[in-house]
Amino acid sequence: MTRKPATLYAAQTEGLTGPAPALVVCEHASDAMPAEFADLGLSGDVLHSHIAWDPGALALSRHLARALSAPLVAGTVSRLIYDCNRPPEAADAVPARSEVYDIPGNQGLDAAARADRARRVYVPFCNAVELALDTARPKALITVHSFTPVYFGQPRPVEIGILHDSDRRLADALLQALEDSPHDIRRNAPYGPEDGVTHTLKARALPRGLLNVMLEVRNDLLADADGIARIGALLAPALRAALAAAQTERAG
Repeated sequence: MTRKPATLYAAQTEGLTGPAPALVVCEHASDAMPAEFADLGLSGDVLHSHIAWDPGALALSRHLARALSAPLVAGTVSRLIYDCNRPPEAADAVPARSEVYDIPGNQGLDAAARADRARRVYVPFCNAVELALDTARPKALITVHSFTPVYFGQPRPVEIGILHDSDRRLADALLQALEDSPHDIRRNAPYGPEDGVTHTLKARALPRGLLNVMLEVRNDLLADADGIARIGALLAPALRAALAAAQTERAG
C-alpha cells in the first residue's frame, strides 16, 4: 500500500526575513487538487470555481504584502480538501456540500479520515502562520479573501467587506480610512463572525493581542491584473493609515 505523504505542502511563506509591521494570510489562495483525491468526483469547471478557492485573493495578498513590507502565508491546496479558515470540529472544514454543489469525495467521511485531512493540511498551515508570527513579531494580522458576486442565485451588491470578531479596532480604523471610497464597503459583510469565517483571527490574532482584520473583496473586482492593481491601490494606503491610527489609539 502506498504511504500518504506527511503533509500536502499546505502553506507557502513569502517575504519572511525578520520583524515586520503586519502579517498577511491568504487561507484560500489555491485551487490545487492533489491527484490522490481524484478531483473529489467533481468536474473541472467546479474544481476551479469559487467553491474551491478565492479567485484573485492571492494576487491581492501579494500586492498588499509588498505595499506593507509584510510577509505572507498562503494556502497551497483547495479548500475542498480542507478549509484552513475552519477548526477541525467545524462541519464545513471538509465540506460535503458547498453552495449548490455536492462534493462526492467528501461525503461519508469518518472521523479518522477528517482527522487525517486536518493533520496533513490544517496543522502545517497553522504551524506556518505561528512561525511567521514568531519571526515577524507584527502588530497586526490581516487575512485576505474574495467572494462570488452571485450566491445561491442572489446578486451581492456589497463590493468590499471589512470583517472582525470581538476585536474591532483595526476594522473601525480601516472603515474610517475608506469612508470616501466610491465602492460599496460594509462591516461584517457578506459574512460575519456568526458564519464561522473569523477563525484565523480568533485562533491566531486574539490570543496574541494583535490588531486584526479580514478583507473580503468581490471577485469580479479582481478578475484581471488591472482590477487587482486598482483594489490594491485603494486598500494599501487605507491599511497603512488604519494601522497607524489603531496603534496610536492603543498607545493612548
